[in-house]
Amino acid sequence: MSAMSGGPLAMHSVFVYGSLMADDVVRLLLNRVPPTSPAILPDFHRFSIKGRVYPAILPAQADKVSGKVLFGITDDELYILDEFEDIEYERDNVNVFLTDSSEKLETKAYIWANKDDPDLYGTWDFEEWKQVHMEGFLKMTTEFAQEMKFPESSET
Repeated sequence: MSAMSGGPLAMHSVFVYGSLMADDVVRLLLNRVPPTSPAILPDFHRFSIKGRVYPAILPAQADKVSGKVLFGITDDELYILDEFEDIEYERDNVNVFLTDSSEKLETKAYIWANKDDPDLYGTWDFEEWKQVHMEGFLKMTTEFAQEMKFPESSET
């Protein structure tokens, strides 16, 4: 079966712009770090969210979000990412520009579902997140990954 048929071998690419830019987070979720490329998502803004350590993106004219594309994501891995991003995000197709080659690529991204959310503000900063929040976030991600592997253990 060819990978283009949408069958079990179908591979996805996903633009990430928050905690998933950290290889350690991706490794906990997928048990590997897939190939990546730095990328820019035009006409979007990356917001901070009150009371949360992760960001949200929403369409915004003349703005852009820098992040990276994860390549070679399997259906199973996409399911894990869907669960991790939860219902507050909607997975949609977006067009990004790969920084290395300026090549345009259609890829998937997780976009904040509530476009009128009053808790969105400012601009989220990855470097600040790494220094301040990453350690605690990795603990939470470890717990999430364990529940995905052993769902029955969380229902005691």
